[in-house]
Amino acid sequence: MEIGIIFLIQTGVGILGNSFLFGLYNFPLFTGHKLKSKDLILNQLVLANSLVLFSKGIPQTMAAFGWKYFLDDIGCKVVFYVHRVGRGDSLSITCLLSGYQAFKIHSSICRVMELRMSPKGIGFCCFICWILHLLLNIYVPLRMTGPLNSKNLSLRKTYVYCSGLPQDKFIGSLNATVFSFFDYVCLSLMVWASGSMVLVLLRHKQQVQHIHSHSRCPRPSHKDRATRTILILVSSFVCCYSLSSILSLCIVLILSPDQWLVNTAVFVTSCFQTFSPFVLISSDMRVSRF
Repeated sequence: MEIGIIFLIQTGVGILGNSFLFGLYNFPLFTGHKLKSKDLILNQLVLANSLVLFSKGIPQTMAAFGWKYFLDDIGCKVVFYVHRVGRGDSLSITCLLSGYQAFKIHSSICRVMELRMSPKGIGFCCFICWILHLLLNIYVPLRMTGPLNSKNLSLRKTYVYCSGLPQDKFIGSLNATVFSFFDYVCLSLMVWASGSMVLVLLRHKQQVQHIHSHSRCPRPSHKDRATRTILILVSSFVCCYSLSSILSLCIVLILSPDQWLVNTAVFVTSCFQTFSPFVLISSDMRVSRF
């Protein structure tokens, strides 16, 4: 009961926060305005986070409250496929967001990349991310099936509310290698972009320090505020992803993992999707004015 309440609060708060941001970022479309490049990226990030919460948080909450056979074969295939696509897109869009802001604060690079950083170019990059993960995860529905209520569980890996068919070791190793390589490339790009943004902020602070020496509370610029927000998002994503990977590895290595370890891994997996919308809400000037 306690675990179910925790999952319910996490999922409900995350869905509310992402739904608010989704409406906020799409509101200009109803007023006849075009979306800015950054708002377009954040819009896709909110959508990916919402998919993760809907496909992982809601079924896990229902299973924690004792419902184990509420999905059939098709439902399990759809839920796991949507979760994998949403998780992959959340990683890719966060990487795209950090790279966009890193190019944005470099004035010389920004002039060269001005055309590619237009809403059309950003929209094309987001489209490629969605298509890439839709194709990469096409194998997921093939190895998922409904929950097993029989006692013979030796041939299948059983989840709380769904079951996974066994797969060939070579295919499993190949899939793990491809996804790990892609994940670490995105994480490396995030770290590089974050490091460059930190260096630019420190250099900019040193340059303008003598200008604001007479002011006790100099106000940060919009660019600095946006950069710090994205740094918080990227650092929180890297921390959540690293901790989730460690816990998942422990579950795989341990033959009979304790239920608290499994629940902790599930909780950490959705922490970024729950936490990130409130970071964006607190830093959005439109919300502050309202």
